[in-house]
Amino acid sequence: MEINRVSPERVANEHYELIIIGSGFGSTFFLNEAVKHLSGRALVIEWGDHYPWATQVRERRNSDIPHASTYENLGDKPWNMTIALGGGMNCWFSQALRLHPKDFHMKTLYGVSNDWPVDYEALEPYYCQAETIMSISGDPAMASILPRSMPFPQPPHKGTTVDEMMKAIMPDRHFIVPTGRASVANDQRGVCCANATCYQCPVNAKFTAENGFPTLFAHPKVDVCVRSEVKSLDYQGDTITAAVFESNGRQYKVHGDMFVLGANAIQAPAILLRSDIVYGETALNLHEQIGADVEVYLDNLASMNGSTISTGLNYHFYDGDFRSERSASIVTFENRWPHGLRPEPDKWHHLLPLSIVSEDLPSLNNRVTVDPGSGQAVVHHAGPSEYGRKGLDYVIDNLDELLAGIPVESVHFRRWRATESHLQGTLRMGVNGDGSVIGHSLLHHQKRNLVVVGSASFPTCSPSNPSLTVAALSIRAAELLYGKGALA
Repeated sequence: MEINRVSPERVANEHYELIIIGSGFGSTFFLNEAVKHLSGRALVIEWGDHYPWATQVRERRNSDIPHASTYENLGDKPWNMTIALGGGMNCWFSQALRLHPKDFHMKTLYGVSNDWPVDYEALEPYYCQAETIMSISGDPAMASILPRSMPFPQPPHKGTTVDEMMKAIMPDRHFIVPTGRASVANDQRGVCCANATCYQCPVNAKFTAENGFPTLFAHPKVDVCVRSEVKSLDYQGDTITAAVFESNGRQYKVHGDMFVLGANAIQAPAILLRSDIVYGETALNLHEQIGADVEVYLDNLASMNGSTISTGLNYHFYDGDFRSERSASIVTFENRWPHGLRPEPDKWHHLLPLSIVSEDLPSLNNRVTVDPGSGQAVVHHAGPSEYGRKGLDYVIDNLDELLAGIPVESVHFRRWRATESHLQGTLRMGVNGDGSVIGHSLLHHQKRNLVVVGSASFPTCSPSNPSLTVAALSIRAAELLYGKGALA
């Protein structure tokens, strides 16, 4: 991937039509739509460097900046991110799930958490656009619970023997996982080889910024300034006027008309706090899903014969009136050996690893602050809510209900998952005055030319992976701002 790399000295005191801070899912999908409408130039400011796919595979890392060094953590829970051009698109495992329609109405339907100011129906066309860009492979049967107006771009991966059995037993709740790991080769990507090394995919099968947007960062209207950390934003009244950033120990300033804040859910609120731009619940509600791993020993049934790392996706514990008291959960059926092989002769692949992921409630007590001396982001997180833990415990205690139709020899709890690597919620969207920071179009409630993209905008925590929703929201925001549906 070629990029129009520019130095901090070159952009200092220049003026751009669009300035984008960070280059992960939200920023890149926004830029891909916005650049079609720009008359001037866009600047992407990225803290990390460009780490090409070949370098990631060779060095077994996606960035040379340790993510834990970018913030101070006052709790035990790790918060993972990739500081490099493309952000999370470098490291994600490519699980490309839509949110469930009821995820958008948690307060109205179940009396907990928050409602979103946009619903599934409004977002559905943008889900389709994002899936097309990513060439998502998916199971058409999922339309029974997640309605869709277009087919998946690629056919589903091959499920395991267990998946085939589960689909026959639960045709409206068990599906082959939708993913950005290719099931059919194209000009940019090979076919997933199911070797369970998604973090640095050795065959370039998963969607990334490099293979998905091969020319975007070299577009004639786009400049990219890497190794540059945005520290704060200057403003006058309701208008952002400039971004202040540091590179190699020196400070620079660049001016612009429109600003897109696409740093992660720790760094994005830290930038606003350092800028004294605090409105609503800015920097509060840091959250992500909680999870556990379970291993099922199968009774004389060989599995592990699917075509990708995770094959099955089960919604049996996902939705119902119980969500007023305990969290929704999604169960992923794995096609790998995360806990090793079975030791018994002839039973090494008589296994079914399960990953259980549950939603959690945002909390005002889980937040980001900045150190008054260094200005570094500081994370305060007290742990998962009772609501989230109750939902996760319920699934673990009732797995026999889920697995009743397959031959189970024994079930073994393996671990609580430390993190799902999904930072969410610190600049949530909503209706102005309800505590939210941005509106349905991702525009800041107070600063008229500031757009916030990424999962920091999420008002709630679905059990579903956030990346596809981040992409869809960003496409929609850019279209509302620049396209036929442009805001007045």
